[in-house]
Amino acid sequence: MDKLDRAIIAELQQDGRMSATAVAARVGLSVAPCHRRMRELERSGVITGYQAVVDPRQLGLGFEALVFVTLRDRSHLKEFEAAVESEELIVEAQRLFGEPDFLLRVFAKDLPHYQRVYDEVLVNLSAVEKLTSTIVMRNIKGRAVLPV
Repeated sequence: MDKLDRAIIAELQQDGRMSATAVAARVGLSVAPCHRRMRELERSGVITGYQAVVDPRQLGLGFEALVFVTLRDRSHLKEFEAAVESEELIVEAQRLFGEPDFLLRVFAKDLPHYQRVYDEVLVNLSAVEKLTSTIVMRNIKGRAVLPV
């Protein structure tokens, strides 16, 4: 990956809807070579996808919690991960080294809704020993833009 590829990535991280023509103008390439580079960055897995950034409050999901999960038995790891992937209100999940085992980012309408999600979904995930929730007061820096 060279300096031009990094410049293309930087532009697309700021605006994933930017056309190849616009990216080319920003990075100082003609359209065809820029488009080829963009396709190669996608094909090689450097760019893994594009998506809209949505305000959860506008969708009625104004409550956000970070949930630390400790499993009682790691033999159910794959089953736990599959259950987490299938739950739409869990929008991010990271497996951690040490304890706790996982960090989940969970959205809900409000506190009573989150309590129902906690009681009906989270505690019933496979092999859960302990859940610790932290309520997000405010997001300071929400969208990850990687340094290139």
